[in-house]
Amino acid sequence: MKTRKLGKELDVSAIGLGCMGMSHAYGGQDEQESIRTLHRAVEMGVTFFDTAEVYGPFVNEELVGRALKPFRSKVVIATKFGFRIDPEKKDSSAMSGLDSRPEHVREVAEASLKRLDVDVIDLFYQHRVDPNVPIEDTVGAMAELVKEGKVRALGLSEAGADIIRRAHAVHPISALQSEYSLWTRDPEGEILDTCRELGIGFVPFSPLGRGFLTGKIQSPDQFGANDFRSSLPRFSAENMTANASVVKLLEEMAADKGVTAAQLALAWVLHQGDFIVPIPGARKIPHLEQNVAATEIALSSEEVRTLGDMLAPEKFSGARYGQQAAAWTPKQQ
Repeated sequence: MKTRKLGKELDVSAIGLGCMGMSHAYGGQDEQESIRTLHRAVEMGVTFFDTAEVYGPFVNEELVGRALKPFRSKVVIATKFGFRIDPEKKDSSAMSGLDSRPEHVREVAEASLKRLDVDVIDLFYQHRVDPNVPIEDTVGAMAELVKEGKVRALGLSEAGADIIRRAHAVHPISALQSEYSLWTRDPEGEILDTCRELGIGFVPFSPLGRGFLTGKIQSPDQFGANDFRSSLPRFSAENMTANASVVKLLEEMAADKGVTAAQLALAWVLHQGDFIVPIPGARKIPHLEQNVAATEIALSSEEVRTLGDMLAPEKFSGARYGQQAAAWTPKQQ
C-alpha cells in the first residue's frame, strides 16, 4: 500500500483503521473477530491504528495492544486522552467532562503505555480541547513525554486553527484528527489550510459518516440497544429518510464506476490531499478489505468536484451531535 506522512515523524499507510467500534459505541462487539480483522489489516499493508482510553473505556487499548503486539515494529499506534473517566463505569456514561491538566496528561500516558503494552506511544492526541486549561500547558506536558521517550509524536483532535497554531508553537504537532467526510466538512477552509501550511497531517475519523454513506443504513431500527448513533440527530427516523435521498446519488455514481458507495466516499476523502489519512472503522474483514481497496480508486478533478457538490453538507438534515457531545466539541476553539 502507498504511504503518507503525518508531520515529519510518522510514515503511515494511506488509510488507517479506526478501532473504536471494536469495543465501544456501536454495540455487538466480537473480540475474536476484531483480532482477526486487526491481523488481516496488517497483512494488507495497513500500518496505522487508532484507539483511545475512553473507548470502552480502557478495554479498546488493551485489545489493540494485545492484537498488534506480534507486529509492533511494523505498526503505528495512536491513542488519545482528554476526558474525566469514572473507572467504575464500563460504557459511555463513564465520561463526566474534559480534563487536559498537565498532571492528568502524564497519568493517562503512563496508563495507556501499560494497557497497550508498549514502550512508546507513536502518536498521542489530545482528544478534545479543554477550555479550562491553556493549550500551551497541555502541549508542554505532552512535549515532556516526547523528551522522555514515552511518546514519539503529538496530535490534536477537533481543534480550531488558533489552537493548532498555539500548540504547534510549543511543540510540533504531527496530526490533527477531526470528523471529515462528504457530509461533514467543518475542517474545510481555515483548518485544513492551517494543516497544509504547518506540515501537519490530517486524520479524518468517520469518513463514511458513521456508516451512513455506505447506503446500508436505512432506519434507526437497525441499531442495537448500545449503539450511540440512536442519540445523534442525523440518525433520527425523519432525518435518515431525508438523508437517504442524498446518499442515493452517491450510490448511483459509485455503480457507474463499478465500486461501492463506501469506496467512492473514501476515495473522495483521499483525493482531498496527500497529507490526509482517513481511519474508517471496520470490525469485520470484508468491510476492511473493501475500505483498503478504495486507496486504488482514481478520481478526476471533475469527479471530485461533482461528488462534493452532489453531497454538499447543506443537503443533509440533522445536527452532527446531540447536546452533550456538542458541548465537548465546539465548532471553533
